[in-house]
Amino acid sequence: MTRPVGGLGRGLGALIPGPVGTPGPVLAGAPAPEAVAGARFAEVPVDHITPNPLQPRAHFDEEALAELVVSIREVGLLQPVVVRPLDGQADGVQRYELVMGERRWRASREAGLTAIPAILRETSDDDMLRDALLENLHRQQLNPLEEAAAYQQLLHEFGATHEELAGRIGRSRPQITNTIRLLQLPAPVQARVAAGVLSAGHARAILGLPTPEAQEAMATRAVAEGMSVRSVEEAVQLAQADAADDAPAPRRQGKRPQPAGLGELAERLSDRFETRVKIDVGRSKGKVVIEFASVDDLERIVAVLDAPPPA
Repeated sequence: MTRPVGGLGRGLGALIPGPVGTPGPVLAGAPAPEAVAGARFAEVPVDHITPNPLQPRAHFDEEALAELVVSIREVGLLQPVVVRPLDGQADGVQRYELVMGERRWRASREAGLTAIPAILRETSDDDMLRDALLENLHRQQLNPLEEAAAYQQLLHEFGATHEELAGRIGRSRPQITNTIRLLQLPAPVQARVAAGVLSAGHARAILGLPTPEAQEAMATRAVAEGMSVRSVEEAVQLAQADAADDAPAPRRQGKRPQPAGLGELAERLSDRFETRVKIDVGRSKGKVVIEFASVDDLERIVAVLDAPPPA
């Protein structure tokens, strides 16, 4: 199978030097990544990796896995798996055990990849590896999709926080959140962003459309017509207005005033879950809407919900 050009092994893979004598996956003109203590980057044969027998996650959602397979075929694997080398192989073949990324490994096998990007982990110190990756992220020049993948993996697998990311790389929390949202785009649109055909500004505007089909159509139009970011924003606003005009008119009723303090409470929840939270109180019941960027992000939020309250 032909793998996607320029998509495989980016994200965190661009922040870690490869084996001695091989160039790391960095952009032309970008500074070489500094050595990361306790880790190196390599492409590892898929059939040389075995899952961790202590992996607590036994069920993988088939629909989400199928979506990831499509994304890998279109864009490549942006988030490398994390493995540790296994010792004492009788057949002389170096094998590895998964530390993080079993869903990505399964999807890569199904997508037909023979080798996948991996961080070869030689230390059990999560904090040291996370800090080294954050320092290299500050130095490297990644395209918007690679940057989004690196942010997400640092947040979910290496225990970084939005505040740490923002402070280390000189970005605001909203910038980081908006960049991660690019991973919600359909795989064909992501491929255009990864290739540099569409900018991050184009992609953020396209996210305003409600369906993957509409987003793909707008991306195709933007490329074909050479539309500016502003033109795409106006086209998306027009599409949103047309959709609102076609929607059935709601029953007229007075808007119930919201209790005082709801905005502050929503902001506190947003800080707690590190994502946008909306609270709405109706006449007989209310609802809390917690936004998430991916299945992994949802699992992170659930873990926060399950965590015991601070003493």
